[in-house]
Amino acid sequence: MKEEFLQFIWEHGLFNRTNLQTVDGKPLEIISTGRPNTDSGPDFFNARIRIGETIWAGNIEIHQKSSHWYQHHHDTDAAYDNVILHVVELHDKPIQVKNHQLPTLEINYPPAILENLEQLLKSERWIACEDKLSEVDPFILRFWFSSLMIERLQSKTNDILAILQQNKNNWNETFYQLLSRNFGMKTNALPFELLAKSLSLNILSKHKNNLFQIEALLFGQSGLLNEALLGDDYFLALRKEYSYLYQKYGLSGMESHVWKFMRLRPINFPTIRIAQLARLIHHSSALFSRILETENLDELRKLFDVSASEYWDTHYRFNKISEENKQKTLGETAFNNLVINTIAPLLFVYGDQHLDQAMKDRALLLLEKTAPESNQIIRKWNELGINSRSAFETQALIQLKNKYCEVKKCLHCQLGTKIITSVNHS
Repeated sequence: MKEEFLQFIWEHGLFNRTNLQTVDGKPLEIISTGRPNTDSGPDFFNARIRIGETIWAGNIEIHQKSSHWYQHHHDTDAAYDNVILHVVELHDKPIQVKNHQLPTLEINYPPAILENLEQLLKSERWIACEDKLSEVDPFILRFWFSSLMIERLQSKTNDILAILQQNKNNWNETFYQLLSRNFGMKTNALPFELLAKSLSLNILSKHKNNLFQIEALLFGQSGLLNEALLGDDYFLALRKEYSYLYQKYGLSGMESHVWKFMRLRPINFPTIRIAQLARLIHHSSALFSRILETENLDELRKLFDVSASEYWDTHYRFNKISEENKQKTLGETAFNNLVINTIAPLLFVYGDQHLDQAMKDRALLLLEKTAPESNQIIRKWNELGINSRSAFETQALIQLKNKYCEVKKCLHCQLGTKIITSVNHS
């Protein structure tokens, strides 16, 4: 952490820059600290300094001690040949490079900055800066939302590309699998993913005009038709139809025990979700292509305006009549979840792969137009006075909590930076 802290000090120019000298007494001026390097090699690229009367351009390497140059084997790595300045907290060993001694600066910074960081790192609060959050201008966070949102979408890119590769670059099949996974919400995401992978979109498309056959295929593959030997007419008819299709396509189904019903609201039971997915497949031909062409969120919502078939008006599970008679529509919350976790990320990756910035911008705009999420993380942010106006902002806050606050990356957080560099903070 100390070396990372020194890099932070250097990047933000928080060190004493007056009357600088190298350790051997030569006048030193920092013209440019350079650009941070996030890959292997020197810590900063393209820096410019003046030593005496000579201006040097090159790279900067930062260590806690000079001797770490040798401990890290930089003396045998050609990537460090263009280092023009070694910045250290303690100079304990001269460094020889090529035919000269590497210029070295012992960096000096206000002790309060390190104290501020240590206080954050020791915090056991929900977020380290919880008691200092009100001191930071809210504009700083909202300005950072865009970068956090891009980070979150990019973090999903590799997962999507891996699925796309498995599907031999078939975007429709990839969308179908991702869509199915998110129909399961968090609790049944994996079973839905397994269901989609066990039953290709190509097979379902052959029966797109027959809702009952689509239901038979999906419910049959799910294993939920095997939970009882006897049942009502609808249940038995589905099983009979599936038996025929099972043989026709040489299918291999799932075990029913993977599905979770406990602690779920009945409207989120996997039976209801599967029935809604079946209706969506029946209702929408070439769904992904239509999504690519749909720019308006309201128009997009119409594509997902589906409900489970009539049987489910009076059922939540097979063979058990419910007390209420209610159409099981795909609600606003479920639709928003699909936009946030499936549609926007896939459009972003599609735009990235096709060098289509407009498509990437559309993905971000969809999130800006989608209502904010309500979950444990967002409710806690609300308690701290950070209120979200859209899914764009809730996703950014989730990224902040999970990728920065949870792992105490305060040095890389704009809120943390503001608090750490506040020398009045105690």
